[in-house]
Formats: sequence, structure tokens, C-alpha cells
Amino acid sequence: MSWSAAVLAALVACSKPPSASVEAANGEPAPAAAEAKGSAPVAAAASTPSAAAAGPAQLGSPAPDFTLQDLDGKSVSLSQFRGKVVVLEWFNPGCPFVRAAHTVGSLKGLADKYTADNVVWLAVNSGGKNKQGAGIEANREGVTNFGIHYPVLIDETGKVGQLYGAERTPHMFVINPEGVLVYRGAIDNSPDGEGQSPEGGKLVNYVDGAISAIRTGAKVSPEETKAYGCSVKYENL
Repeated sequence: MSWSAAVLAALVACSKPPSASVEAANGEPAPAAAEAKGSAPVAAAASTPSAAAAGPAQLGSPAPDFTLQDLDGKSVSLSQFRGKVVVLEWFNPGCPFVRAAHTVGSLKGLADKYTADNVVWLAVNSGGKNKQGAGIEANREGVTNFGIHYPVLIDETGKVGQLYGAERTPHMFVINPEGVLVYRGAIDNSPDGEGQSPEGGKLVNYVDGAISAIRTGAKVSPEETKAYGCSVKYENL
């Protein structure tokens, strides 16, 4: 099955029983199919926030600091990047939306473009132990498959994800050089993950726009959009 078909199947699975042929890369049912059994469906991500949305991170306020370990066990703290634009990307290598965004969609090559220009890009995986896409080896495989050249930070307890109210993968957060959270939401306006079906007919990369606004001194607009994708696989959800 092509990734385009897989993503389409994941979307429609919210409204009908899951098909055994719609599976994630690790053999589990595709996220939307699994969520149809009880969790918030992908298509309803915007209007049905998960329990994670209770996090204290607020737009226009200092982004909460945190320290997590990368895939090599090195500690990485948000505070060490004060003075730089920081992008946080909630990540799950087993999610078909993440795979689509990194292989054909708006995340393909985007981090490389900006990290070469002094922007810090950090992926965070808040999946609980034994959940889809969790674990060092699964993330290392994702890094290789998607050509990722920036740190993937492991948040198995989900504390950082819940601190930020991360609900979906991918869910994007942009922090300005003063350490203020200025954008959160989707990577773009194309909920298929591939950038092929933008709302309004024109693809808009929200993260690209937020970084450009920071650099020109303009107000980030929009500041918040509706994230789409798989639910974050928190250990307690």
C-alpha cells in the first residue's frame, strides 16, 4: 500500500471499523483505526483535545524548561538554547502521518534548511514504554529512514509532552530567541500529512511562516492552529 493510501485509510478509519490491511509499520493497527476503539479519532483532533492539553505552556509566555536524554544518552535542556529560535516537533516513527510528513510532506528537509541557519530543531517522543514508536531502537530506525539530522529526545513518562499539551504527532511548537512560545499547532494546512490536500487550495507551512515572522520582527500569525496526526501514545492514556 502506498503511503498516500495508508494515510487516507487512517483518516477514514475514524468513521468505520478498522481494516486488517491498514497497519502501521510496526505491525500494530494504524493509529486512527486503534483510536476508533475508544481514543480521540484523528479527524477530531482539533475539537476534542486529549488529557495532555492541560499543560501549563501558554502562547506569549516563556516556554517551560525541560531536560531530556537523546538517543545516545546525552542530556539536552531547552534553556541551553536561549538566544536562538527553537522548534519542538512531537515525534513517533510508527505514525503514518509522521512518516508521510518526513518523506513527501512539509517536514521533508525543513529542519536541515533551518538548522543550517542557526535554528535549533528538537524532536520529542512522549510515547510510553512498549507503545507504538517508543524505545531507542525504534527511534534510531526512524532517524535513519527519515534522514533526520537533529536530536530525538525520549520522554517515556510523558511529563514534557503533557507540560506542553502535545496531543498529536506531529505537533509543532516554535520558541523565539527570548524563550517565549510563539506558535503551536500543525506543520501545515494539509491534514493528509503529504501536503497534497491543503485547505483553501494553497499549501501553507505554519512553522516556516512563524520562523520568518520572528526574523523580520513581525507578529507570528497564526499563533495557533489545529494539530492533526496520530495521538501521542502517553503511558497513562
